[in-house]
Amino acid sequence: MTKISSLLKLLLFLIFAGWLSVWLLKPTQLWTKTWKLAEKKASASFLTQSGLNFAVYTFPVIAIAIVGFVYLALKQKEPISRKGRSSLSVLSNPVVVNKYIGILSGFEILAVCLFVIFLAWTFYVRISNDFKKMVPMKSFTLSVWQYRVFRVATRSGLLAEACLALLLLPILRGMSVFRILGIQFEASVRYHVWLGTAMILFGTLHGGGTLLIWGIKHHLGDEMWKWQKTGRIYLAGEITLLTGLVIWITSLPQIRRKRFEIFYYTHHLYIVFLVFFLFHTGDRHFYMVLPGFFLFCLDKILRMIQSRPETYILSARIFPSKAIELTLPKDPRLTYAPTSVIFIKIPRISNFQWHPFSITSSSKVDKHTISILIKAEGRWTSTLCNMLHSKPDSEAGEMRFFQVATEGPYGPSSMDFLRYDSLLLVAGGIGVTPFLSILQEIASTRSSKNVLPVKIQLVYTTKDSQGICLLDPVLPHVFDAEQHYLQLKVFVTREHQSNRSLRDVLNEVPKIQNIHFTNNRPGHAIYGLENLQWMSVLLLVVSVVFLAFLIISNHVFIKPDKKSPEQKTATSVVDILLIGSFALALISGTLVATIWRWKRLREEISSFSEKESKAMKPTGANRVFDQHEIHYGARPNFKDIFSRLANESKGSNIGVFVCGPETLKESVATTCQLISNGFQSGGQDHKPFFSFHSLNFSL
Repeated sequence: MTKISSLLKLLLFLIFAGWLSVWLLKPTQLWTKTWKLAEKKASASFLTQSGLNFAVYTFPVIAIAIVGFVYLALKQKEPISRKGRSSLSVLSNPVVVNKYIGILSGFEILAVCLFVIFLAWTFYVRISNDFKKMVPMKSFTLSVWQYRVFRVATRSGLLAEACLALLLLPILRGMSVFRILGIQFEASVRYHVWLGTAMILFGTLHGGGTLLIWGIKHHLGDEMWKWQKTGRIYLAGEITLLTGLVIWITSLPQIRRKRFEIFYYTHHLYIVFLVFFLFHTGDRHFYMVLPGFFLFCLDKILRMIQSRPETYILSARIFPSKAIELTLPKDPRLTYAPTSVIFIKIPRISNFQWHPFSITSSSKVDKHTISILIKAEGRWTSTLCNMLHSKPDSEAGEMRFFQVATEGPYGPSSMDFLRYDSLLLVAGGIGVTPFLSILQEIASTRSSKNVLPVKIQLVYTTKDSQGICLLDPVLPHVFDAEQHYLQLKVFVTREHQSNRSLRDVLNEVPKIQNIHFTNNRPGHAIYGLENLQWMSVLLLVVSVVFLAFLIISNHVFIKPDKKSPEQKTATSVVDILLIGSFALALISGTLVATIWRWKRLREEISSFSEKESKAMKPTGANRVFDQHEIHYGARPNFKDIFSRLANESKGSNIGVFVCGPETLKESVATTCQLISNGFQSGGQDHKPFFSFHSLNFSL
């Protein structure tokens, strides 16, 4: 198994290196000459130019996904072993901690620098060749500075194209290629934001500079409304830029957080954006950005199929801190890793809005159910909270049928957190949700022979003592006398009380309200994603079908004129054939995925055991309470916490996981950075190594 995984990793590296080489060589004259010869040969063969473009520019990324999914499937079956230190481990830790740009690791800074160097290389090679030629425009004459501005604007469009080629890859869920690198969907969303901002910047320079020169030469009215048969379609480019600006403006935090509906609906203009981008640039440039769009569309279709049929809520628990725990039925064969997220849509609130939530349950503990914890903060969550607070149908605490659509779970392909010698979990408020699944997973695995952390410390900060009730799912483990490896430190920041122990606080917390739902209608359990091998095969099939439709349509509809071989086919015709072939391939993939999905549903297990109510009554000896701490009117002193843990865990690898407000993450990241640098400068190899990980409980 290990040898096969190593071979797949090597194959992934070779495919990626080949794809990267194409991007690096594309601006050069060597590539231009070689590519023209290759296009002539392809035109005279069965493959056609379109087939060649797909094979060289598009398929390498799809091949990475196909091979990567097989690799991840094999990796899941590998036994868990201790995580050894390496020289590259330092790069995974925070290097830059800033409230404006967030927390950046060494790997992220290196990747950003390499991407900037690539953009600079592309721009330099292109623009230097343009300035050497200085070919005047046929339609109107330009001065030297006008020509240079015009070419700079034109080449800025290529930089926007490079950003667009990567734009959709970070937001893939089921088809995510970032999982190969160990990067989860919720963590990679910010890469999408960075790429989108850079794309809009370069696109604005491209469009703005072009319009400026047209305006100076008094050709603005003539040029901007052109929809020519061959070459660049200027009007399509203007529509593309305008659509991109609308998407970008409505995605700004000021709008996205206050008017999520506007952000959500305008983001669906990406279809308009990409179609007119194709008409503007032509099919040759579009094949460079097609991989992300190809994977995104197939990923979207699989998510739509997965969300049907809808499931239902089995029960709900209302906490006194304006939080709700929902319990849903799941197929007992469905397993997921801790820290996974699931997307929820409740039609009674909105037919279109999907919201991600961290899963608090463990698939090893709860075989038939899955649980999520929701804090009533926004409009959608507040509406859900108000609906659950409404009067039940009977005194028994039952409510009527509550339908829910789900997507996911999406999570890490392996449980790397088990590879550490010790764990430091830092949570703020509702940010404790990912750690509830981690603690339950570890507690359920203690009896097995798996490698597990020997010491776990949970640092939990909350505004008031009622927030402690969110720990309810793991309190039986916290106060179990046998679970001596777990230590809890609670910080209540906005209350100033003394002489109150953790036992006293837990006894005074108001009772949790339990609600059970009457489910008289037929419903289905959550089945989760299809297995990785199946997605790999589906992706290969859709790719082959697309290439087949593309080649056949080109042979049927594009016939060279023997009398005038230099006469080119209208650009829009070639673009429409590409769109048609792509649509037919997606329809074929949809049919295959739908048939496979309903085949699984016929094998459904009809009986579901509902999750038993959890009473918030800690058990265990008094000495168990002594190892746990509660502090009032204070915030955690992370320098002290890190130092103590370092002294207790000499020579071990410590995984630091933090989830909560950005200020909390930045504080933990800064401390981790300082402590790690202090150990390195001291030259003490036996000192522990802290590995920082930031988790998101919302997007």
